[in-house]
Amino acid sequence: MLKAILFDLDDTLLGNDMDRFLPGYFDLLGRFAEKYLPRDQFLPELLASTEAMIRNVDPALSNRDVFWQTFEQRTGLDSAELEAFFEQFYRNQFLQLRSRTEKRPFAPQLVQFCLDHNLKVVVATNPLFPLIAIEARLDWAGLPLDEYDFALVTGYENMHAAKPQTAYYSEILAKIGCAPEEALMVGNDWEADILPAHRAGLQTFWLSLDGEAPPADLVVPYGRTLQDVHTFIKSHLA
Repeated sequence: MLKAILFDLDDTLLGNDMDRFLPGYFDLLGRFAEKYLPRDQFLPELLASTEAMIRNVDPALSNRDVFWQTFEQRTGLDSAELEAFFEQFYRNQFLQLRSRTEKRPFAPQLVQFCLDHNLKVVVATNPLFPLIAIEARLDWAGLPLDEYDFALVTGYENMHAAKPQTAYYSEILAKIGCAPEEALMVGNDWEADILPAHRAGLQTFWLSLDGEAPPADLVVPYGRTLQDVHTFIKSHLA
C-alpha cells in the first residue's frame, strides 16, 4: 500500500530546464560574490564545494556543513559571514530567475490529490540549495509552503546526503517513518531520481519528458505528464 509520494521538483513539479536555469544562476551569483572573490575564482570553488556535498554520506554532517567547511578550507574566507551574505542573494537576486522556469498547472492539483488521500508528500529535490531557494521555486510552481502540508522538503540544512546517493532516499524514509515499499519516487532524471530510489527499495515512476521508454535493464512505470502520474497513483490506492 502506498503511504508516501516523493516528488522531484525541477522538471517534475516545476518546468525548469537546468541547461537554461544554471547559466543565469551562475551569472547572478558570480556577480553578487565579487565582493569576496572574482568570478573566475568563485565559480570553481562553488562547484568544488557542491561536489563535496554530492559525495557526502556522513550522517554526522549536513550538506550545509559539508559545503561551508569545504568552501572555507579552499578559500580561507569566513563561512559564517559568507552564509549570511548569500542569504541576501537568495532573498533578492535569486527571484529574478523565476522567468527561466515554467509553472506546470496540474502540479498543485496532483499534490492536493495525494494529500486528500492521506499520503505523505515529500518534495525530494536534490538538497544542494538552502531551503530558502527551494521554497522560492515551490512558490513559482504554485505550491507555496503555507498552503501545502508537505511531510518534508529536502534542503541542504536538513539532509546528510544528496542525489544520486541511495543514502538520500533512505534518510527521507527514516525522517517520515515509511518503509521503502510503501513509498513512490516520481522524477524526470533517470540517474538521480529513478535508479538510486529503486536501489533503496522504493517504487518509482519515471516522468519521461521525451516519451522514451526506460532502459531495458530496468523496467519501471513511466509517463510523459503529471496527469500520467496521477493516473498511476490513483490506480495504486487501496
